[in-house]
Amino acid sequence: MKLWKKLLAFGLVATMSVLFIACAQKEAAQSTGDTSGSTADTSEAADSSKTEADPTAVPTEQAKQEDITISFMAGQDWIQDAELELGKKFTEQTGIKVDYQIVPADQYMSVLMTKLNTGECTDIFGGQSGKFDIKTQFNVEKNALDLSNESWAKNVDALAAVELSVNGALYGQPIQDVSAVWAVAYNKKIFTELGLSIPTNYAEFKKVCDTILAAGKIPIYECVSDGWHHVLWFPETSVQAEVLAPDLADKLNNNETTLAQNDTMKLILTQIKEMADLGYWGDNYMSNTYADSGKNIASGEYVMTVANQGFGAEVNKADPNFNADDIGYFVIPLADNQTLNVNPSGPSRYVYSGSKNADAAKKYLEFMASDESLAYLTENVSKFNKLPFSNAPSKYTQTIQDFYNRYPSQCTVLQTAVKYVNPQWMDIGTNISALLLGEMTPEEVLTTIDKSRADQATAAKDAAWAK
Repeated sequence: MKLWKKLLAFGLVATMSVLFIACAQKEAAQSTGDTSGSTADTSEAADSSKTEADPTAVPTEQAKQEDITISFMAGQDWIQDAELELGKKFTEQTGIKVDYQIVPADQYMSVLMTKLNTGECTDIFGGQSGKFDIKTQFNVEKNALDLSNESWAKNVDALAAVELSVNGALYGQPIQDVSAVWAVAYNKKIFTELGLSIPTNYAEFKKVCDTILAAGKIPIYECVSDGWHHVLWFPETSVQAEVLAPDLADKLNNNETTLAQNDTMKLILTQIKEMADLGYWGDNYMSNTYADSGKNIASGEYVMTVANQGFGAEVNKADPNFNADDIGYFVIPLADNQTLNVNPSGPSRYVYSGSKNADAAKKYLEFMASDESLAYLTENVSKFNKLPFSNAPSKYTQTIQDFYNRYPSQCTVLQTAVKYVNPQWMDIGTNISALLLGEMTPEEVLTTIDKSRADQATAAKDAAWAK
């Protein structure tokens, strides 16, 4: 694995911390925004003025609030620039500062679990939702606050809320759009130029890739260095395994079978390696980065990539001459899959139960779930089409709607339908990288995932593994 470690190093991004500070001085307020829009009443405002003039005066609640800094730790790519901008507005309006602590994706879970286990977590922590994982991995009943009675809770999409709840209590707030699915995004103009059609099975997909290669272009932009993106090809397509064996998820959750025993799972991993070996991912897929996806597709050098339905807008942002509707979508056809891979789970915010600033942290979540904030995020984050709140606007285009209409059959993805898969996402990424490098076989990758599932189940005292 030494080679993999060297390659992975290209994708590491140093942890950054952004601290937004609302200044009290009038001159500074002109540049950062007026912070006078507080909820304090007239008498409180008067007391605040007295405090500013008289250092010995008793601080008001608003003055105290201006001394509060809430910390928010999240994984790389979870917090968008638009949220950082909203964070500034939140500080301007409330006086509460926000310390965003962004951790590289491949390190995040390790850092988070260490903080939770030592009782030193940030006021707000990010984590993937999933009704199984938030209970067994995050232990939200102990480590997070019940948010069921918050004003925005009733607006959370029902399917998303299920994945954020334990025993009927809501513990998290969605961060990103979960209505979109991970699919193959493709350059429609190049498909037209080369006379290509949307493939409906793996054999047709290979013909599409071969035609693109013959035209001197790279069929697929893949980015292994981030540690997470190349994993998508496996669990997202594994809905086909459930289609072919409708009781598979139940059997896996009841410890009645394993991933390694499933031939469809083996086939998917075999085809992932074959794509790389045939040159469909080009020569630089181990060092490519996810952040450059839009730019590389816009350049025309690459024709396809795995993305969600906001990707067209990302390509347009990278190159304004490239229309967002020039990007089309089709489901990943490994193992001949033609089922839409839905997933109501995604990155979410949780308020740490040990937070000394819990009320301030809840105010941040309330601010982010407001009509105005959801509209701002939808408008300013290209990959957000419909955030999972009833009060969030939608910006689906006809191209995106056509994509959904093409696949009437839906199935929940492996990492959400099956316990103890999602927590090992980055480890699966390491193992698939080893597969690509010829250091592991498909069977070995699946066996490793099975062992990790068993270890997690044992630690969680899962009755199905105590048989």
